[in-house]
Amino acid sequence: MNETTERTARHAARMARKKGVIDAAIARADREQGVLLVLTGNGKGKSSSAFGMVARALGHGMRVGVAQFVKGRADTGEEAFFRRQPGVTWHVLGEGYTWETQNLARDSATAQAGWAVARQLLADPAIGLVVLDELTYVLKYGWLDTAAVLADLAARPPMQHVVVTGRGAPAALLAAADTVSEIADLKHAWRAGVKAQAGVDL
Repeated sequence: MNETTERTARHAARMARKKGVIDAAIARADREQGVLLVLTGNGKGKSSSAFGMVARALGHGMRVGVAQFVKGRADTGEEAFFRRQPGVTWHVLGEGYTWETQNLARDSATAQAGWAVARQLLADPAIGLVVLDELTYVLKYGWLDTAAVLADLAARPPMQHVVVTGRGAPAALLAAADTVSEIADLKHAWRAGVKAQAGVDL
Protein backbone atom coordinates (compact mmCIF):
# COMPACT_ATOMS: atom_id res chain seq x y z
CA MET A 1 0.00 0.00 0.00
CA ASN A 2 1.56 3.29 -1.05
CA GLU A 3 1.49 6.53 0.96
CA THR A 4 -1.45 8.04 -0.95
CA THR A 5 -3.54 4.90 -0.49
CA GLU A 6 -2.71 4.77 3.24
CA ARG A 7 -3.59 8.44 3.67
CA THR A 8 -6.89 7.91 1.85
CA ALA A 9 -7.71 4.91 4.04
CA ARG A 10 -6.85 6.78 7.28
CA HIS A 11 -9.04 9.71 6.19
CA ALA A 12 -11.98 7.41 5.38
CA ALA A 13 -11.65 5.66 8.76
CA ARG A 14 -11.42 8.99 10.62
CA MET A 15 -14.47 10.39 8.83
CA ALA A 16 -16.43 7.19 9.51
CA ARG A 17 -15.70 7.53 13.24
CA LYS A 18 -16.66 11.21 13.14
CA LYS A 19 -19.90 10.40 11.31
CA GLY A 20 -20.77 7.88 14.01
CA VAL A 21 -20.27 10.46 16.77
CA ILE A 22 -22.26 13.16 14.93
CA ASP A 23 -25.09 10.78 13.98
CA ALA A 24 -25.40 9.70 17.63
CA ALA A 25 -25.52 13.33 18.79
CA ILE A 26 -28.21 14.14 16.21
CA ALA A 27 -30.25 11.13 17.33
CA ARG A 28 -30.07 12.27 20.98
CA ALA A 29 -31.37 15.78 20.10
CA ASP A 30 -34.96 14.72 19.47
CA ARG A 31 -36.87 17.50 21.27
CA GLU A 32 -38.52 20.48 19.54
CA GLN A 33 -38.89 23.74 21.44
CA GLY A 34 -38.38 27.46 21.15
CA VAL A 35 -34.85 28.38 22.14
CA LEU A 36 -33.43 31.42 23.91
CA LEU A 37 -30.14 32.55 22.39
CA VAL A 38 -27.82 35.19 23.87
CA LEU A 39 -25.16 36.86 21.72
CA THR A 40 -22.83 38.81 23.98
CA GLY A 41 -19.21 39.91 24.32
CA ASN A 42 -17.22 42.98 23.32
CA GLY A 43 -16.71 42.03 19.68
CA LYS A 44 -18.50 43.32 16.59
CA GLY A 45 -21.23 41.21 15.03
CA LYS A 46 -23.80 40.42 17.71
CA SER A 47 -26.70 42.27 16.09
CA SER A 48 -25.48 41.27 12.64
CA SER A 49 -25.69 37.61 13.66
CA ALA A 50 -29.21 38.13 15.01
CA PHE A 51 -30.32 39.74 11.75
CA GLY A 52 -28.85 36.80 9.89
CA MET A 53 -31.25 34.64 11.90
CA VAL A 54 -34.07 36.98 10.87
CA ALA A 55 -33.25 36.21 7.22
CA ARG A 56 -33.09 32.50 8.04
CA ALA A 57 -36.48 32.56 9.79
CA LEU A 58 -38.10 34.44 6.91
CA GLY A 59 -36.68 31.85 4.54
CA HIS A 60 -38.66 29.24 6.48
CA GLY A 61 -41.85 31.29 6.22
CA MET A 62 -41.81 32.39 9.87
CA ARG A 63 -43.01 35.73 11.18
CA VAL A 64 -40.41 37.83 12.98
CA GLY A 65 -40.55 40.61 15.56
CA VAL A 66 -37.60 42.93 16.22
CA ALA A 67 -37.37 45.20 19.27
CA GLN A 68 -34.30 47.44 19.38
CA PHE A 69 -33.43 48.91 22.77
CA VAL A 70 -31.09 51.87 23.36
CA LYS A 71 -30.52 52.44 19.64
CA GLY A 72 -32.45 55.44 18.42
CA ARG A 73 -31.42 55.63 14.77
CA ALA A 74 -33.72 54.34 12.06
CA ASP A 75 -31.33 54.55 9.10
CA THR A 76 -29.48 51.25 9.34
CA GLY A 77 -29.26 48.95 6.36
CA GLU A 78 -30.89 46.06 8.20
CA GLU A 79 -33.95 48.09 9.10
CA ALA A 80 -34.24 49.56 5.59
CA PHE A 81 -34.23 46.04 4.18
CA PHE A 82 -36.22 44.03 6.71
CA ARG A 83 -38.98 46.60 7.23
CA ARG A 84 -39.96 46.02 3.60
CA GLN A 85 -40.24 42.26 4.04
CA PRO A 86 -43.65 40.66 4.62
CA GLY A 87 -43.87 39.05 8.03
CA VAL A 88 -41.52 41.45 9.86
CA THR A 89 -42.58 43.73 12.70
CA TRP A 90 -39.81 46.21 13.58
CA HIS A 91 -39.68 48.56 16.56
CA VAL A 92 -36.92 51.08 17.33
CA LEU A 93 -37.51 51.62 21.04
CA GLY A 94 -34.51 53.66 22.19
CA GLU A 95 -33.50 57.29 21.99
CA GLY A 96 -29.81 56.81 21.38
CA TYR A 97 -26.82 55.75 23.41
CA THR A 98 -26.69 56.73 27.06
CA TRP A 99 -23.76 59.09 26.57
CA GLU A 100 -25.94 60.98 24.10
CA THR A 101 -29.16 61.17 26.13
CA GLN A 102 -27.44 61.80 29.49
CA ASN A 103 -30.78 61.53 31.31
CA LEU A 104 -31.17 58.55 33.65
CA ALA A 105 -34.88 58.98 34.39
CA ARG A 106 -35.72 59.40 30.72
CA ASP A 107 -33.60 56.39 29.68
CA SER A 108 -35.30 54.25 32.32
CA ALA A 109 -38.79 55.35 31.24
CA THR A 110 -37.92 54.69 27.60
CA ALA A 111 -36.75 51.17 28.47
CA GLN A 112 -39.95 50.47 30.42
CA ALA A 113 -42.10 51.65 27.51
CA GLY A 114 -40.00 49.57 25.14
CA TRP A 115 -40.45 46.44 27.19
CA ALA A 116 -44.22 46.86 27.04
CA VAL A 117 -43.90 46.66 23.25
CA ALA A 118 -41.54 43.67 23.44
CA ARG A 119 -43.95 41.82 25.71
CA GLN A 120 -46.60 42.04 22.98
CA LEU A 121 -44.21 40.30 20.59
CA LEU A 122 -43.41 37.66 23.21
CA ALA A 123 -47.12 37.00 23.78
CA ASP A 124 -47.93 36.40 20.10
CA PRO A 125 -47.74 32.70 19.14
CA ALA A 126 -47.83 33.64 15.45
CA ILE A 127 -44.35 35.19 15.76
CA GLY A 128 -41.73 32.49 15.41
CA LEU A 129 -38.64 34.59 16.15
CA VAL A 130 -38.21 37.64 18.37
CA VAL A 131 -34.98 39.65 18.35
CA LEU A 132 -34.38 41.76 21.47
CA ASP A 133 -31.49 43.83 20.19
CA GLU A 134 -29.28 45.50 22.84
CA LEU A 135 -31.53 44.26 25.65
CA THR A 136 -28.51 43.44 27.82
CA TYR A 137 -27.75 47.14 28.37
CA VAL A 138 -31.12 48.00 29.89
CA LEU A 139 -30.76 44.99 32.19
CA LYS A 140 -27.19 45.88 33.12
CA TYR A 141 -28.16 49.47 33.96
CA GLY A 142 -31.15 48.31 36.01
CA TRP A 143 -33.74 50.07 33.86
CA LEU A 144 -35.64 46.78 33.62
CA ASP A 145 -35.90 44.16 36.34
CA THR A 146 -34.01 41.08 35.13
CA ALA A 147 -36.22 38.64 37.05
CA ALA A 148 -39.37 40.13 35.51
CA VAL A 149 -37.85 40.00 32.02
CA LEU A 150 -36.83 36.37 32.50
CA ALA A 151 -40.36 35.53 33.68
CA ASP A 152 -41.80 37.09 30.51
CA LEU A 153 -39.32 35.14 28.39
CA ALA A 154 -40.23 31.90 30.16
CA ALA A 155 -43.94 32.55 29.60
CA ARG A 156 -43.62 33.01 25.83
CA PRO A 157 -45.24 30.54 23.39
CA PRO A 158 -43.49 27.14 23.51
CA MET A 159 -42.17 27.23 19.93
CA GLN A 160 -41.13 30.88 19.84
CA HIS A 161 -37.40 31.53 19.49
CA VAL A 162 -35.77 34.61 21.07
CA VAL A 163 -32.39 36.18 20.37
CA VAL A 164 -30.95 38.68 22.87
CA THR A 165 -27.93 40.78 21.90
CA GLY A 166 -25.58 43.15 23.68
CA ARG A 167 -22.48 43.36 25.83
CA GLY A 168 -22.36 42.43 29.49
CA ALA A 169 -25.25 39.96 29.57
CA PRO A 170 -26.28 39.37 33.21
CA ALA A 171 -25.42 35.98 34.72
CA ALA A 172 -29.10 35.16 35.26
CA LEU A 173 -29.82 35.68 31.57
CA LEU A 174 -26.88 33.47 30.58
CA ALA A 175 -28.12 30.77 32.95
CA ALA A 176 -31.62 30.89 31.46
CA ALA A 177 -30.42 30.79 27.84
CA ASP A 178 -30.31 27.60 25.78
CA THR A 179 -27.44 28.87 23.61
CA VAL A 180 -24.85 31.52 24.48
CA SER A 181 -22.20 32.86 22.11
CA GLU A 182 -19.54 35.29 23.27
CA ILE A 183 -18.03 37.37 20.47
CA ALA A 184 -14.50 38.49 21.24
CA ASP A 185 -12.96 41.82 20.27
CA LEU A 186 -9.55 41.15 18.72
CA LYS A 187 -9.29 44.14 16.39
CA HIS A 188 -11.58 46.90 15.12
CA ALA A 189 -11.08 49.37 12.27
CA TRP A 190 -12.69 52.17 14.32
CA ARG A 191 -9.74 52.20 16.72
CA ALA A 192 -7.48 52.84 13.74
CA GLY A 193 -9.54 55.90 12.78
CA VAL A 194 -11.93 54.31 10.27
CA LYS A 195 -15.46 55.67 10.66
CA ALA A 196 -18.50 53.37 10.69
CA GLN A 197 -19.14 52.11 7.18
CA ALA A 198 -22.53 51.66 5.52
CA GLY A 199 -23.15 48.03 4.67
CA VAL A 200 -20.68 46.82 7.31
CA ASP A 201 -21.33 48.75 10.53
CA LEU A 202 -24.75 50.29 9.91
